[in-house]
Amino acid sequence: MSRKKINFMPKTRVSVTVSSVLKELRNKNSDLEFQITHQGLSPGNGKFYNPEELKIVKTFNFEERNNPSHSSILYLIETNDGTRGYSLDAFGAFKNYKDKIFEDFFSKIPTEEKDEKLIF
Repeated sequence: MSRKKINFMPKTRVSVTVSSVLKELRNKNSDLEFQITHQGLSPGNGKFYNPEELKIVKTFNFEERNNPSHSSILYLIETNDGTRGYSLDAFGAFKNYKDKIFEDFFSKIPTEEKDEKLIF
């Protein structure tokens, strides 16, 4: 399987934002949003994945100092069948998934952090 290159690091010194990462993913047709369900993590196409079928290939932490409610984390995810996408959540008290299920599920997913230039 050939890998498409994606470059999240602009040539000029500009902050990487959630929207810039999502735009780059959309440009590479890798913008499926994975959601946690009681059946597993799903990109919304009827498939459900368990942690052992997934890999986190990059994690982005976005922290806005002026407004903590805008702090978030974005996981770039690859499945064992080649499906690629992301999962996005807020930090702290503003988390989307306040229960332990999400944290337990994500803690079981292997992480293989890759350089932005090598992702997808």
